[in-house]
Amino acid sequence: MPAPSRPFRLLLYLEWLLLGMALVTAVMPVPLQPFIQFSALELLCTVGLGMMGLRLPSQTLSKILYTALEFGLMLLPILVTGQNRTIPILVMLIAIRSSQMFKPLGQLIVVCLAFTLAVLFFNKSGPMDQFMTSVLNSVRDTNTPQSLSSENTILLLKFHGGLSFGLVLTSVMLLVNHLLAERQSRKDLATAHEQLQRYAAQIENQATLQERNRIAREIHDALGHTLTAQSIQLENALLFCPAEAEKTQMFLTQAKQLCSKSLQEVRQSVSTLRSRSTKGQTLEQAITTAVQEFQQSSAVQLDYLFDLNAAVPAEVSIVVCRIIQEALVNTYKHSSATRVKVQLRSIDRELILVVADNGCGFDPSLNRTGFGLQGIRERTMALGGQFTLIAQPNHGCYITVSIPLPDLLPG
Repeated sequence: MPAPSRPFRLLLYLEWLLLGMALVTAVMPVPLQPFIQFSALELLCTVGLGMMGLRLPSQTLSKILYTALEFGLMLLPILVTGQNRTIPILVMLIAIRSSQMFKPLGQLIVVCLAFTLAVLFFNKSGPMDQFMTSVLNSVRDTNTPQSLSSENTILLLKFHGGLSFGLVLTSVMLLVNHLLAERQSRKDLATAHEQLQRYAAQIENQATLQERNRIAREIHDALGHTLTAQSIQLENALLFCPAEAEKTQMFLTQAKQLCSKSLQEVRQSVSTLRSRSTKGQTLEQAITTAVQEFQQSSAVQLDYLFDLNAAVPAEVSIVVCRIIQEALVNTYKHSSATRVKVQLRSIDRELILVVADNGCGFDPSLNRTGFGLQGIRERTMALGGQFTLIAQPNHGCYITVSIPLPDLLPG
């Protein structure tokens, strides 16, 4: 897995600022230090350490090797030339990166090691002692009595310098950790908000399904029974035709056919409205059941293909089943199709559904009453998916639905 780029731009900009200060320190001459010469190696190591900050590793071993390389680039100029004026800045740079890679214990180890190396370098640095001696001699010549001990003063200056640097380093670490904690809190809040939206969508979908079941029961109990009774009465009338039997029988036959068709549509609508729980069934099994019911109630030839290689959450399974049912009902009622194709695939954590028919088609720009298609679109968008419709008169209809597969929510 490749290392991720730097997501927290503020800290990256802070590193660039410190890197700029380190480069200026490496190339500019220092007053009262003619014995410290420009070092190309120091400049190259500083640039290399800065370029490493463009990406941070994600694996534990990679993080350790990455940090070791940082220390190597910081210490290499000291081992070769005996000097590295950018050490204080590079230590802060390493500390900032360690706070983004390691847990608190790892951060503490890296920062303490970097601080210790910096203190040891300045304590053993001959050029630094020469610089302080030059400054003290300059001050002693004008304002200081001869009894002032240079060694004690240099030791005291080193102690105060190390203490001040430690306080600055601690402050920087506290600030960086506070920024990272605040950023993580915002990320957790956004994740919780997304989960709440999913829960709300599940509750809304469940309420919708309950209402659809209630409507289905009412249709079945009222209209379905009425149409059945009417069909029986028409059959009885056909048995007792009056004098003009042929004409009467023709009208009664047509009425019975219309009644039978209406009853079949009511049954199809009730079947579509009824909620099917997918518990205990895979998505493929649930859709296969819906497809078989469609084939039993229509003469449309149906070809379907499933290729699922990822787990599908229950709320997504229910919506996908409902979308397929709605699409098949639309095909049966409006397209006059003789063949329909259903394909369902999972590709890269995304569910792709295709429903295509060879029916009469239509002009999408002129369709203003397509409640079925509107329902499919709304269901898809509720799960953060995309709905695509391609249709032309006399060229059938092609529907594509893509739904991202979310991480399974904790139970």
